Amino acid sequence: MDQQAIDTAIERRASSNRADIRFIRLKEVIAICGKSRSSVYDAIKKGAFPRPVKLQGRSAAWIKSEVEQWAVQCIRASRRDCDS
Repeated sequence: MDQQAIDTAIERRASSNRADIRFIRLKEVIAICGKSRSSVYDAIKKGAFPRPVKLQGRSAAWIKSEVEQWAVQCIRASRRDCDS
C-alpha cells in the first residue's frame, strides 16, 4: 500500500470518528444518568463523571458517548457487586 492510500485510509477513519461525536446538554445528561444537576457537578469535581466540553463563552456540553460509557461502567460495577 502506498503512502497516499495510507493517508486516505487515515483521513476516512478520522472523519468517521468525528461523525460519531454528538454533544448533549445538561438536561439530556441528567436523563441518561439519573443524577441531579448538583450531583453531576459534584461527580465531575471528584473525577467520577465525564467533564463537559466548553463550546463558546459560558456554553458547554457533554459528549454523549462518554456519558453512555460512564453509564455502562456503573452497570458493570453494580453487577459485580451483586455477584459477590
